[in-house]
Amino acid sequence: MDLYGEFEWRGMVYDATEGLREVLARSSLTAYVGFDPTASSLHVGSLLPLMALARLQRFGHAPIAIVGGGTGLIGDPSGKSAERTLMTVEQVEANVQGLRLQLERFLDFDTSANPARLLNNADWLTKLSAVEFMRDVGKYFTVNGMLAKESVKRRIESSDGISYTEFSYLLLQAYDYLVLHDRFNCTLQMGGSDQWGNITAGMDLIRRFRGGRAHGLVLPLITTASGAKFGKTELGAVWLDATRTSPFRFYQFWFNTDDREVGHFLRYFTFLDRPTIDALEEAVKESPEKREAQRVLAREVTVLVHGGEQADRAARASSLLFGEEIATLAVEEVLAVFDDVPSTDIVASEFSGEGVAVVDLLTRVQLATSKGEARRLVQSGGIYVNNRRLSDLHTRLRASHAIEGRLFVLRKGQRQQCLVKLV
Repeated sequence: MDLYGEFEWRGMVYDATEGLREVLARSSLTAYVGFDPTASSLHVGSLLPLMALARLQRFGHAPIAIVGGGTGLIGDPSGKSAERTLMTVEQVEANVQGLRLQLERFLDFDTSANPARLLNNADWLTKLSAVEFMRDVGKYFTVNGMLAKESVKRRIESSDGISYTEFSYLLLQAYDYLVLHDRFNCTLQMGGSDQWGNITAGMDLIRRFRGGRAHGLVLPLITTASGAKFGKTELGAVWLDATRTSPFRFYQFWFNTDDREVGHFLRYFTFLDRPTIDALEEAVKESPEKREAQRVLAREVTVLVHGGEQADRAARASSLLFGEEIATLAVEEVLAVFDDVPSTDIVASEFSGEGVAVVDLLTRVQLATSKGEARRLVQSGGIYVNNRRLSDLHTRLRASHAIEGRLFVLRKGQRQQCLVKLV
């Protein structure tokens, strides 16, 4: 299968320029994706374009990852309803360094055949003078054409409007494409579907400035089955940086994928082949309670981002979440598994004698907002202590019920945990 066909069956083509399929099939080319350094880590929303670059390299093409150290000083208005807060040069440079380490996990920079390149557009954008830029680039764009871009139109219609700073972003990204075309014969830019206007602007600049032909391919913007923005949870964004989102939480994010989405995500975010994914989708239909497709998805993506050792540890932690054998483990092992789960210290003497009523404990550790809610949770079977479902509303917990007499793992529903440490 050619690369374009690979993108198609994986559902990764939202739109593309005419003739791109034929170009990809008959020769190797150089393509790039830009990554915005608004933080020192990428999040899972950046995974789809990153996987597109990685697939492209596996098919023999040459990928370029651009970290926007220059454009990051301006801010892209695409998909934004308000002006971004401008970052300092020092903030952008620090973020760029963080992104480099993550990009290197997906792209091969050492192969002799088609090595990946990692570039920072600050290297050329910060050297441009305003007069030079307006003379050599600005003359190829009409204000009417820029106003017609969807990202600009939305902002103009908003109450805050759009600043000249962000209005000029489109020209800067178009200039990036021209520079890469000149230096590396780059003829394909990829990105999210909200980048179509920026990509076509770069193609126009190459055609007008150099008389060359360039292409664009945009990927779908992913939303969950419930319509929510992909990559957002109750705890915020899911980051690729282990210090921001632990490997355990990262694994759990993928393991909790809805049955309706898991097939799409296996296509988007793994390198598994079509027969394997088809078999996993069939398993979802036949035995959804086993969550085999989700387990494979979680492991594959966690290995890509954090490595095999962390993926194994996260998988073990996930199995402990719902297994009654947790009570047989050592306290230190449980704490290692749940290192990022909220915990509350309570004096051990409170659990002597008659112990602590579970209804009182649930409100104390904020798994319930009131005793009334705590009672309803227990009565509905939604509360677990050391992974055993509570059935008695009048349950009282004693030190002898704790793991090694020192620790309780409380769980509400399927996902929300809290540790109680007896001190």
